Amino acid sequence: MAVIAGILLNLAYRCGLLNFTLKETQVVQIPVAGSAADFFRQFTIPDFSQLTNPQVYMVALVIAVIASLETLLCVEATDKLDPDKRVTPTNRELKAQGLGNIVSGLIGGLPITQVIVRSSANITFGGKSKVSAIIHGFLLLISAIAIPSILNLIPLATLAAILFVVGYKLAKPAVFKQIYQQGREQFVPFVVTVGAILLTDLLKGIMIGMGFAIFYILRNNFKNPYYIWKNGHEQREEYHVTLSEEVTFLNKGSLLQMLNHVPANSKVIIDGTRSKSIHYDIIEIIENYLIHAKSIGVTTEVKGIKLNNQD
Repeated sequence: MAVIAGILLNLAYRCGLLNFTLKETQVVQIPVAGSAADFFRQFTIPDFSQLTNPQVYMVALVIAVIASLETLLCVEATDKLDPDKRVTPTNRELKAQGLGNIVSGLIGGLPITQVIVRSSANITFGGKSKVSAIIHGFLLLISAIAIPSILNLIPLATLAAILFVVGYKLAKPAVFKQIYQQGREQFVPFVVTVGAILLTDLLKGIMIGMGFAIFYILRNNFKNPYYIWKNGHEQREEYHVTLSEEVTFLNKGSLLQMLNHVPANSKVIIDGTRSKSIHYDIIEIIENYLIHAKSIGVTTEVKGIKLNNQD
């Protein structure tokens, strides 16, 4: 209905019924072929002499990254819209996209990505299998061959309005509220990513958002390198320190501070059985503490950590 309304308004502009005009750059522009021969002449053969041009590979890399990111984001959104909550195999999706882009490039076509508008249309109208995508492709081909002059009447503003509606459904205020309720660590990278994409472009926005997400990951890792609980006994207090899976040099200060606050004449059990990686600086801190603990009457026990001074 939006496309039909846009076409009718454009025709009204051209007939002078409404005092507005649209430039050629403000409507869809599809080449109109006068014959079958003209249609097939639109396909081009690659210029293989450009294989030695380094700029070709730089542009190809940027397009590949942006197209892959866009496809993965659309896959994520499509899976959330799917009423059956099926999971798209992302590796197969990217392989198919790569093969499609090779074929498209060899005949002079544009890069191929998954597009959320078509995916959401399939879901809205009950598409359940790959047949819907195949039929869609044939409908596009038939339309480009049979009615290109009608397609060229569609204002780009109409297509933008459709994208706005789809985008609103994917990022409506309820979504922001839901992310906000998940905590600042989820909400800040989310809002920053959305804002950066709007202010810059997809690739820069994703990179900025990833930077904020990595910051919070490192921050959490810095704050939670271990878990500690205390058992009270009549004779002495017992502290159990369980190290997390990844303990890096960033956790050096907090671990050292915690050990220095253990009171004298108590017992400390340092458990590293759950840890997959422990940085050398952490092991060095533990070794030094074992020596220091003897001087203040602290009994120590180490589990699952291979110390350098062990026999």
